[in-house]
Amino acid sequence: MGIEIEDKFDVPPDYEIPDLSGLAEVVGPKSHRLVALYYDTPDLRLAARGVTLRRRRGGDDAGWHLKLPKAKGVRQEITRPLTPSTKVVPPDLAELVRAYTRGAELRAVAELDTRRSVTLLRDGETRLIEVADDRVKGTVLDEERKIVRWREVEAEILDGDRALLAKVGKRLRKEGATPSGAASKLAKLLDRPPAPVADTEPGSAGRVVVDYLASQVAALLSEDPRVRRAEEDAVHQMRVASRRLRSALKAFKTVVTGTGDVQEELRWLGTVLGEARDLEVIRARFAGMLDRLPPELVEGPVRIRLDDDLLAREREAYGRIGDTLSGHRYYDLLDALDTLVAEPKLAKAAAKPAQEKLMDVASAAWDRVTKAYDTAQAIVDPEQRELAMHDVRKAAKRARYTAEALEPTIGDRMGELAQLAEAVQEVLGAHRDGVVAQETLAEEAERARRAGEDTFTYGLLIGLERAAAERADTRFPKVWARTVKAVRKVI
Repeated sequence: MGIEIEDKFDVPPDYEIPDLSGLAEVVGPKSHRLVALYYDTPDLRLAARGVTLRRRRGGDDAGWHLKLPKAKGVRQEITRPLTPSTKVVPPDLAELVRAYTRGAELRAVAELDTRRSVTLLRDGETRLIEVADDRVKGTVLDEERKIVRWREVEAEILDGDRALLAKVGKRLRKEGATPSGAASKLAKLLDRPPAPVADTEPGSAGRVVVDYLASQVAALLSEDPRVRRAEEDAVHQMRVASRRLRSALKAFKTVVTGTGDVQEELRWLGTVLGEARDLEVIRARFAGMLDRLPPELVEGPVRIRLDDDLLAREREAYGRIGDTLSGHRYYDLLDALDTLVAEPKLAKAAAKPAQEKLMDVASAAWDRVTKAYDTAQAIVDPEQRELAMHDVRKAAKRARYTAEALEPTIGDRMGELAQLAEAVQEVLGAHRDGVVAQETLAEEAERARRAGEDTFTYGLLIGLERAAAERADTRFPKVWARTVKAVRKVI
């Protein structure tokens, strides 16, 4: 697995690669013939999302290649050895694109026959940049068998950096190369438009909201393969994308309507993802606390219990995530999100200028925070008030997400509001995390007691967590007063 960072250029048939000496040691060119079969669903769902899955012969990296978009010009590449069959996609690669295929058949949809001339920029034995000059014959594998021929140049980072890539690109453009409008060779051949997004009026509230929703749907989909591979932080990022989507649908309900069912399904998905994420975080939290304790205060097999017990529960939670991501309920949610972005139910407010309408939405989001706070403070019972303060935290998180969504449109004021809301969220979160940690420690201590183990260290950890929660509780009034004062200047 690797990260592919490259720039693509369209060039005329008689284009000549410029002299790249002076940038680094130049080696080559060396010629290859590459023949690749590309796989997709019959309706080209992978191509619509910028995903490519191919089986390639020839060159230095023959095999199966899956390329997943991460950012503009950046893709994650996962490779597998070449297999004899051209009909059966390796099962683990097919699994990684299930969020896109959703049960549809994968089959060969195109063949690319490429005559490649490769020039390397090196620093000693370090390969910095690869410049590939490609003459391509593309065939669409359908009844019409359309054939397209073209020439293009790719400059890809190997062990170099973006600065050198930019210098290479500058020389290529100076000789007449133009940045390619297609994300890949397959996209150029198939001419498949990207996943549809509703055509709304530029500058309108509807345009801003729908574009934001589309970006978060793309973020959720991009994390799906990473979650299936159990990559670091993937569950957290997928959970964040689902939360941002749900928060946006709530906040912008006067712009995009009729999303109640989708919100509930996003809540369900977030809950499934959250179980594993929360166990992952709290396990790391306890490990850090134990590392900071003097060794003589760590009595009994507390490390094993706080790691192994929680890790077993975490693995069970990951198993439930795997089942969820392979189920029809999840696929139905993804279909609903695609429809939401392509054919949203827009209210009259969607046609209003974004600045005018969406500033009101940001203000309303903060008003919900202050209302939740006033409600909590009016509760006499301490335990019930503590539960109500959790609602303040959730409202602050929603206000933060709303402000972050609007920052590109409204500007720095929304960035400031997001930071202020995050400050409230973090202090309340620190208190909440301490409370939850105490509950978890008490449960593990009871298991240890029943097993005849020493529970001294559990009591010590509970005391530390209680102190941390109380410190956050003590800090909050000052943070709240400072935040309220600052928000008045912003909105």
